[in-house]
Amino acid sequence: VQLQASGGGSVQAGGSLKLSCPARRIILSEFVRSRMAWYRQAPGKQRDMVAQMISGGSTTYEDSVKGRFTISRDNAKRAVYLQMNSLEPEDTAVYYCNIGTSSRDYWGRGTQVTVSS
Repeated sequence: VQLQASGGGSVQAGGSLKLSCPARRIILSEFVRSRMAWYRQAPGKQRDMVAQMISGGSTTYEDSVKGRFTISRDNAKRAVYLQMNSLEPEDTAVYYCNIGTSSRDYWGRGTQVTVSS
């Protein structure tokens, strides 16, 4: 199972995007107990986590995106989302979704987000 993130694009600073990552091939019983996260990787930089949600719903965010990004999940649709508001040029990167179940760690193909000033 390979995930595919979507929803990226090019926006001006201050704009919004919502990334989606469907995971319908992960069985529901694993999905609801999984840890979910979004990472990003800018050119020449390492891949860093920007948002995480554990199975109980608790979330953590990288400091630079707090108050602007929101991670969410839809167990019925088996999907994870990242709502990104007030985007800044520094948010430009390839964004990847990551789902960690009890048996496996899944990564998605990234989606490019480009924010122009």
